[in-house]
Amino acid sequence: MAATKKAVLGPLVGAVDQGTSSTRFLVFNSKTAELLSHHQVEIKQEFPREGWVEQDPKEILNSVYECVEKTCEKLGQLNIDISNIKAIGVSNQRETTVVWDKLTGEPLYNAVVWLDLRTQSTVEILSKRIPGNNNFVKSKTGLPLSTYFSAVKLRWILDNVKKVQKAVKENRALFGTIDSWLIWSLTGGVNGGVHCTDVTNASRTMLFNIHSLEWDKELCEFFGIPMQILPNVRSSSEIYGLMKISHSLKAGALEGVPISGCLGDQSAALVGQMCFQDGQAKNTYGTGCFLLCNTGRKCVFSEHGLLTTVAYKLGRDKPVFYALEGSVAIAGAVTRWLRDNLGIIKTSEEIEKLAKEVGTSYGCYFVPAFSGLYAPYWDPSARGIICGLTQFTNKCHIAFAALEAVCFQTREILDAMNRDCGIPLSHLQVDGGMTSNKILMQLQADILYIPVVKPSMPETTALGAAMAAGAAEGVGVWSLEPEDLSAVTMERFEPQINAEESEIRYSTWKKAVMKSMGWVTTQSPESGIQ
Repeated sequence: MAATKKAVLGPLVGAVDQGTSSTRFLVFNSKTAELLSHHQVEIKQEFPREGWVEQDPKEILNSVYECVEKTCEKLGQLNIDISNIKAIGVSNQRETTVVWDKLTGEPLYNAVVWLDLRTQSTVEILSKRIPGNNNFVKSKTGLPLSTYFSAVKLRWILDNVKKVQKAVKENRALFGTIDSWLIWSLTGGVNGGVHCTDVTNASRTMLFNIHSLEWDKELCEFFGIPMQILPNVRSSSEIYGLMKISHSLKAGALEGVPISGCLGDQSAALVGQMCFQDGQAKNTYGTGCFLLCNTGRKCVFSEHGLLTTVAYKLGRDKPVFYALEGSVAIAGAVTRWLRDNLGIIKTSEEIEKLAKEVGTSYGCYFVPAFSGLYAPYWDPSARGIICGLTQFTNKCHIAFAALEAVCFQTREILDAMNRDCGIPLSHLQVDGGMTSNKILMQLQADILYIPVVKPSMPETTALGAAMAAGAAEGVGVWSLEPEDLSAVTMERFEPQINAEESEIRYSTWKKAVMKSMGWVTTQSPESGIQ
């Protein structure tokens, strides 16, 4: 990178990418989309009980400050003037639920993460109250009633956490997904912080009407959610507020910079992959795996277990675009599990080395249904299994089977997508942390039997948030006109096995999935929390 040419760079845009396993802050050149610098911090996940997944909202916020500070330091070392940062976008893990006190700025409970299963019995009770002939929840939200979405998590918190009940009574409680918590905190928090979310994140709460684009009174009544705690819903690209950090860190260097982009991580990746046309799709390999297909300005409802969701709305006066989504709960998380729980690898990168040693799973199949099965099955009672074991099986085969599991799960949601859309995808655009694993990418091409195409700059989620921020009215440093979007260099992986072998492996996988289903029969009783 040319260090002394700071005048040439022109306007820069920052992006906070707050994911399930890590937080990043990245800075892009708005004219070339080049990534100039970034910093990443891993986030702890807490598992207080079986099936529970929590994170500390303060740790998440501090990780953002740390990433901003370190990235600004790195830019300084490159002789890049940080006063050129003209806007900041936020992209985030979706559905994860935070409730905080607007007077103290303190979280009232840990963030309940999207993967959390404690709401299973809440879901079972509520599903009995939805008339079979009128699933108004699905028709208004595009979502199946599941532990995955925010409404049931918020319902659980309201039922079980006394501090939250008291704060709601005293009108001190605010609810938000991670984007809302971050934007409120970064725009001043207790000193005038802006309590808002965007349409993409709102569409994952199960309280938002994706047709009228507003919080739905009937849904809030159904889930028993007081509407006054909900954030204001805005478009994905507009100035929400200015950075105002009551924090001693050097992050204060960005004081006064507008926060002007906000997209749930999967929508951000769709924008970052420039899937602006009806029928364009991308698959992101993060903690989970998410395949989104742009369906244009129309809501398409799936017949095959996919979700209907808001893709983006890039400006207050711009139209809303929708997407079909195939959601897989566990992708990269299986690598983390092999590292942290089984200890068969020391770093996530090692999985590729182990898999390479054997080049096959040797008949071993791994269904990582740690949080039940998401699309296309939606079976919350499924649990993870490893089957087809023999005395010959070793850790390398299990590592290989774990990578195959990610690819088979993608194939299942791709098949569903092709059936819903009627036009099969001719190739798959991919991004996310796991795409640096070449064995995984080749396996994916083999199992899908279509080419897999990955951009050489894999940080498409952050890029999407930066594009939304830079293109916002009042910022205007990033053009989203087709002729102005910079060409991206791509790497292609072509299928290398014959189709018949691909099919045999896939049908054996499906057999394994059937064995993982219906595993949990009774739920452990849930208890209140003081």
